Parts: sequence; structure tokens; C-alpha cells
Amino acid sequence: MSGGGSDYANYTVLMPPTPDNQPYSGGGGAPSSTSAGGSKPDDFPLPPYGPSASTKLVNRRGGAGGDDGAGGVSGKMDRRLSTARVPAPSKSLLLRSQTGDFDHNRWLFETKGTYGIGNAYWPQDNNAYADDDGGGAGGGPVKMEDLVDKPWKPLSRKVAIPPGILSPYRLLVLVRFISLFLFLIWRATNPNLDALWLWGISIVCEFWFAFSWLLDQMPKLNPINRAVDLAALQEKFESVTPTNPTGRSDLPGLDVFISTADPYKEPPLTTANSLLSILSTEYPAEKLFVYISDDGGALLTFEAMAEACEFAKVWVPFCRKHSIEPRNPDSYFNQKGDPTKGKKRPDFVKDRRWIKREYDEFKVRINGLADLIRRRANAMNARERKLARDKQAADVPTVKATWMADGTHWPGTWLDSAPDHAKGDHASIVQVMIKNPHYDVVPGDAASHPYLDFTGVDVRVPMFVYLSREKRPGYDHNKKAGAMNAMVRASAILSNGPFMLNFDCDHYIYNCMAIREAMCYMLDRGGDRICYIQFPQRFEGIDPSDRYANHNTVFFDGNMRALDGLQGPMYVGTGCLFRRYAVYGFNPPRTNEYRGIYGQVKVPIDPHSHHHPGPEELRPLPEHPDHEAPQRFGKSKMFIETIAVAEYQGRPLQDHPSVQNGRPPGALLMPRPPLDAATVAESVAVVSCWYEDGTEWGLRVGWIYGSVTEDVVTGYRMHNRGWRSVYCITRRDAFRGTAPINLTDRLHQVLRWATGSVEIFFSKNNAFLASRRLKFLQRLSYLNVGIYPFTSLFLIMYCLLPALSLFSGQFIVATLDPTFLCYLLLITITLMLLCLLEVKWSGIGLEEWWRNEQFWVIGGTSAHLAAVLQGLLKVIAGIEISFTLTAKAAAEDDDDPFAELYLVKWTSLFIPPLAVIGINIIALVVGVSRTVYAEIPQYSKLLGGGFFSFWVMAHYYPFAKGLMGRRGRTPTLVYVWAGLISITVSLLWITISPPDDRIAQGGIDV
Repeated sequence: MSGGGSDYANYTVLMPPTPDNQPYSGGGGAPSSTSAGGSKPDDFPLPPYGPSASTKLVNRRGGAGGDDGAGGVSGKMDRRLSTARVPAPSKSLLLRSQTGDFDHNRWLFETKGTYGIGNAYWPQDNNAYADDDGGGAGGGPVKMEDLVDKPWKPLSRKVAIPPGILSPYRLLVLVRFISLFLFLIWRATNPNLDALWLWGISIVCEFWFAFSWLLDQMPKLNPINRAVDLAALQEKFESVTPTNPTGRSDLPGLDVFISTADPYKEPPLTTANSLLSILSTEYPAEKLFVYISDDGGALLTFEAMAEACEFAKVWVPFCRKHSIEPRNPDSYFNQKGDPTKGKKRPDFVKDRRWIKREYDEFKVRINGLADLIRRRANAMNARERKLARDKQAADVPTVKATWMADGTHWPGTWLDSAPDHAKGDHASIVQVMIKNPHYDVVPGDAASHPYLDFTGVDVRVPMFVYLSREKRPGYDHNKKAGAMNAMVRASAILSNGPFMLNFDCDHYIYNCMAIREAMCYMLDRGGDRICYIQFPQRFEGIDPSDRYANHNTVFFDGNMRALDGLQGPMYVGTGCLFRRYAVYGFNPPRTNEYRGIYGQVKVPIDPHSHHHPGPEELRPLPEHPDHEAPQRFGKSKMFIETIAVAEYQGRPLQDHPSVQNGRPPGALLMPRPPLDAATVAESVAVVSCWYEDGTEWGLRVGWIYGSVTEDVVTGYRMHNRGWRSVYCITRRDAFRGTAPINLTDRLHQVLRWATGSVEIFFSKNNAFLASRRLKFLQRLSYLNVGIYPFTSLFLIMYCLLPALSLFSGQFIVATLDPTFLCYLLLITITLMLLCLLEVKWSGIGLEEWWRNEQFWVIGGTSAHLAAVLQGLLKVIAGIEISFTLTAKAAAEDDDDPFAELYLVKWTSLFIPPLAVIGINIIALVVGVSRTVYAEIPQYSKLLGGGFFSFWVMAHYYPFAKGLMGRRGRTPTLVYVWAGLISITVSLLWITISPPDDRIAQGGIDV
């Protein structure tokens, strides 16, 4: 700052080098100043400003020069830059109090100065830089959009794991692999000649464990994270653009499926809450279509859904108005914490109080539906019998029908089974409970509701359809897979969303933006190659210690995240968003083949080539003659016409040259036509039990039949055709559900999964038979799916080895050789370091990892073993064995949310783990007694066998705790009998097989 007569007359604004802040050489001539301090050599007038820029050139010091070079002061100084005519504070006020420097920011604010023109700052008057006639050098007024070059934004990106974590992780995998290899060579070349049978069992088990570890570890070598840009999604698909002048949503349609089978095992209130969370999610109401498949055809489910639709008319606008999260009413009202946190609307408390009362009344109505339906049926049946007697009819009706509220017979399953109205024998039902809403936003007003003010809130509710497929005796309905395929066909007729999201009835949307995050992957560049987006499964109601590893975080946060770095995660049954075109069995638009010993050579191929060699499954459907004929998709021409529409609507936007197979912006803005009777009738026809006869539904099209784990097989088929999948982990859990916390229920759940894996191993879906389009490491992961149950055969033998060592007085090695101990220490240390690094990149906890290891042993020696036995008997002898509950205890405390955890339900799956625990306890007592009473104790063998025996029982601790019930309630008699049996058996063993006092030294028995 230079000196002068006024406080800031000679102050110079340091303008940034914006486009207009350049030395001026126009017709204004040399500048002149009216300030007291004279001008500096570098003081040049600025480019024209204001409405008469040709006659007003504003100097940085506040002077103005006319077009003739005179120094007259302008009458209307532009206040954005001029300081000569703006009343300003004293210079002393503009000085910073501590440094004494001039406060530039304060001066700019108080004098309304500007930074010029550019994309960093833009003045309020957008025409300030235009010429008098409205035109500038560019032929029009200058706008900020002219200076801002909007780059193309991707909707998603990969986030690599830091090399500081991933590189040591891979190095440790290599070190442990080499250690295992050398250890197994040493074990094979150093047998225990005194106990060859013990050595042989141990070496076979160790070789298998090494192979199993390799199958599990190799697919984890390339874990990745992903991130999405929701703002870019909204900008591309829901903003006002030349192709979308109204700003209407250009997002594709989405069909959401909910599957349920029995309202008495799957409470209707839980299903209704799941439905409400879906209807209120943040997705355009006109693009969201919800379907529920009631495989039991129960009137209870039907009327519960009707009640939920009525409540949704107030719940959905309430969630939108106050940004409620989560949007499952039961979870929202039961969550802990302050409900007013982050809420700013003054009527929130009033609205929440009213909606809470409505929800309580809604729950009471749902809970009373079963009794209401029963009373209505009894009353209507009594009336029918009375009318028949009054008419003196010969045939008085004896069938007890189930009646709907409108006085007609329920076409589904009756409370008292009858022909055509039984659980496996009823007609098709398709009921559109909520019709497709208007394609434009329908804002509410103060008169929309008597108690809630929905002014400016979108009050539309998405379309909802109740569906129950036809069932008849003699048909194989294929359980859940058949129900999913029926929903796929019916939804194609009614809404034909190019994407489909499936839920179990006990899962709900916990993050209302989760669907949009999945769409970021599907609609991004290259998204046309993605067949599905799998979300991790998160559970509520699990005991705090997660005794039986119900959260399964090691699988969902470790294995699945690692597969995302390969060809994609597996499909795990629920919470998965599908591309409809991929479910129909078509090949991806682009794919590669991986050739070589381990798939190191990537060869791009044309999946639609008419001369592509390979199995029938990989050949594209269009190359088959008349692929639209009944042998592919059925006889519905209306359904076949929807296939090409779904494929086109599911493409990403063609808004960048690098986007392949895209669609133009604005292609999905047209409103959908309303449903008519013919369309609904066609949807009823495609869910009939005979529709799939002679077609490829369940064989190549839709969900695949023939396995208990149809989800894994369906995902495998898509990957085998060259499709990719994505694992979408949201910051806030996307979906939540429930899981069994009782030991018996948990073991039966694991048994079902393991049985499906054994079926996969003995079928054509074995990864050994996969095509070259499946990556090598992805092939190993699917191979592990089919092989892991067989580990139980070796695991149970290895768990009994410590007991056999203690009984026989021998060990798996001749002596505790230092080489053996060093190998054991190295393998253990590398395993623990791998665990720590895996915890680092996956985010799981050490306790969760340990719980997973414990339940791997518990499930491996019980459910997995039973699954292998069941699979072998089915394949070899055609005998199917089912493991069912034989007894059930009552809950001890109904008020305890974890009361089910302490239930003891006896099942045959308990026998192998109980045998392992009992045998190891007895062996410990025998081993200690043998060593104590021996004249020359051999503590090395006792130490080896005893340590491994304790290690085995440490893994069975959750199992033993589950059998004991509540803490402190274990009968003392259990401990007394356990001690007596152990002492008795140990004394009998010593009497039968007295300890051997001889010690081998240098080949001479002493």
C-alpha cells in the first residue's frame, strides 16, 4: 500500500489473473488518476464493465477514464470494483489486530468489491459483462456456463487397498505357502515308526487342510473397495437438460420381489414392515414396482398386505417429508437415541406422535387378522348351512370355506383344506393392490390429510402387486426358485423393469439411498456387462457376543470383498439387484476368454458369434432358430415382446464416446400406459403351473432348479457366460434382516447350505467343468464352494487325533523335534499375521474372526458331515435323509430378547460334537493318569496330546455353552456325572492297558 491523503486512496487491489484482469490496450489511451498519490507504472485500466463499458474504464485505485483519455470521474461508479465513491471504514478498522496487515477480505466484503469474472466467482448480475446491445465478443451476453467446462463424470470408481497393507498380505501368503510345503515334505519323510497308523491319519488330514486353505486363500489376493457419486447420478438422470426439459426422472424401472411361503412361520407383520420400507425408499415412485410372492396362498398374508397398503398412504409421505431413516416402521420406532436429532421442521414431533399411534393401531389390526379371518369363516359357513336348510336342499354344504371380506370365497389356500384350495393345490392369484402412480410428482397440500400437513411433499405410492402362483398335485414347483421365476414372468408383463431386486420377507431397506448406489454401477460406463449387484447381508437381533457367528462377517466383508476384485461376488440369495436381460440367459455384450494353465491369456471374443465353440449353455440364444418359440420362454407372445424392451432400457447413457452399447438421454421419460384387464389376465396365465412345461425355465432361463442353494448356482451360471458382478458395500448398511440365534436352528441353516454345496459338486455346475470365460481365481472360489463340506471328514478325524494320542501314549511325531516345533511356530505366526492384515483391509474384528473359526469347527463336525453323508447316499443309492428336530424346549423368559439363544432343541446333529468333546475329556483324564502313575513319566507325549486336546475343546466352547442354557443354571448333577464317568473310564483303561515303563533310547529298550 502506498501513502496518500485518504485512508486507502492509493490502495491497490491485487486481482487474480481471471480472464478480464489483463493489461488493457484498447482505445482508452493512457490512464490518468485523480488520486493524491499519483499512479504506478503498472496501473492499467481494466476491461469494460457496466452498461456503458465503452465510456467507463474503472481504475484499480478508483479513478475512471473516458474514451477520450480524460480523467473525469464517472457519475455512476460500478460499486463492484470502485472504492472512490463508496463510504468505507477507517483504515485502522481494516487492519488486522494482531499483524497490522491490511485485511483484503474485509475490504472486499465491506466495499462490495469483486474478484472479476470466472468460474470461481460470479456476480449477481449475469448481464454485467454484456455490451449495450446485449451482445459481446462472443455474439451474446457472457454467462458462467460459457466459462465452466463440465467434464464427464463417472458414476463409480474403484478404490484400491493401500499397498502398505496388500503387499505384505500377499507376501505372507507366499511365505505361509512355502512353509506349508516344506512342513508337509518334512512330515512325509519323517514318519513315527512307533505309531504309523497315527502318523498316517495325521499326514492325510494335513495335506487336505493345506489344499483347502489354498482354495480359500487364493481368491483373496486382490480385494478392492468401491465408491459411487450419487450427485452425478442425479445430475445425469434427474436434472433439467436439453433432452429432459422438465427434469423428470430418466432412471430405468425397478421391480422389487419379496418372497414368503407360510404366514405362521414368517409373521405377516414382519413382511408388512419390509414392504413399507421398500415402498418408501428414495427412488422415483413411477419407476418402482413391488411384488410379493405368497407361495402358501394364504388369506392372512393377502389381508395383511392390504392393511399395509392402506398404512403406506400416510407412512410414505411422512418418511419423505422428514427424511426418516430407517423406513421400516418397527425398526424406526424401536431404535435407541433421540428421534429429533437432525430434524428441523417444527411439526416433526406432532407428526411423529400421530404416525406412531397409527402404527400401533396398524400392528393391532395385523395381530388380530388371524382370529378375524377364522371368525368370519365360521360365521359365513354357518350362514351357508342355514340357507341350505331353509331351502330344504338335498346337499347341505359340508366344506368349510375361507371367505374374503367382500363375501366371496378365497381362491387360495383355505383354513380347512379342500380340493382346489389346499397348500399344494390352488389357482393363480394376481392382485394389483396399488396401481401405477402418475408419472409426474403429485404434491400434497394442507387438505390432503386431516392431521398431517403434506404441503409440497410427493404423496405418490409405488405400484404393489400381490401374487400367488398356481399349484397342482403332480407338478414339481421347485420351491423358492420356482416362485422367483413366476415373479419374473408376471413382472415382465405388468411393469417390465430392466432391473430386479429380491428380498426375503424378513429383510428390509435400512438405507433408503442403497438402490441408487447400485444403479451407479449398473448405469456407469461398462455397466452393461454387470449381471447383478450383491449387497452384504446384515442382521439384527443377534446376541452381543455373536456366539454362533451369525453375522458371518468373515465371509461377507472378507471373501466377498476379495471376489469383487476378480469377476465379482457370488449371489447369496437376498439383497441382490439383477439385470433382467442376464437372468433370461443371454450372454453379455462383451466378454473375454481366459486361456492358459491358470488363465493368464485374456482373449476378447464376440459372445454373439454364430461359430463360437463350446457347450450349449454358452451359445447365444439369438443363434438358435426361433428362439422366441415356446421351447425357450413359453407361449406368451406378450412376454417375449418385453425382452428386447428390457434390454434396451437397462443400457447406460450414451453421453461419452467411451460408453459402449448405450441409449440416448431422455429415452425413458415417456409415461407408462395404464394397466388393462388383458394385461392382468396375461400375468395370471404366465404364473400357471403348466407354463414352464417344455421350456428352459429353471434350466437356462431364470433361477436354476435342481439344488437347495439355487442362488449360488444361478450366479455361477451368469459368471460362466462371461458376466461380471459387483459388491456394493454402503457406508450405512443397505439392508437388514434376521438370523437364527439358536444353536439348533443355526446348525440346520448351515446343513442346508452344505447340502446344496454337495449337490453342486456332484452336478454339471461343478467349477471343474466351467468355461474359459470364468477367471482362474474365480473358478477356485466356486470350486471351494463345492469342496468345503468334504473337509468335515478330515476335520473330525483330526479332532479325535489328540484323544487317540493320549489313549495310545503316542503322538503324531516320534518326539517333539525342534524342526517340528519351528515349522509349527512359523505356520502359526504367519496365520496370525495374515489374520491381522485381513482384519485391516476387510474391517472385521478379531473377535469376529475367532468366532468364525470356532463355528467352522462346530459346523464342520456336525452339519457339514451330515451334508456329505446325505449327498453321498443321494448320489450313490438315491436315498434322501432329512435331519429334523425331535424335541423342543420352551423359552425360559419371554421378556428377554435373546431368550431363544438359551433354548435347547435336541437334534441328531449334536451327536458328533458331543462325541468329540466327551472322548477328548476322557482322553485327557486317561493321559494324565497314565503319566502320573508311570514309573518313568513321558511328559513330552502328554504335553503334545494334551495341548492339542485343549485346543480342540476351545473351539467347542460356544457349542458346550449352548447346551448348558443360561449361565449359572447348569445342574450340578451334570458336573458330578461328568467327573465320575471320566474317573471310572480312566481307571478301567489303566487296568486294561497298564502304562509301559520302557523308554526307547538309541534303539535299546530300557
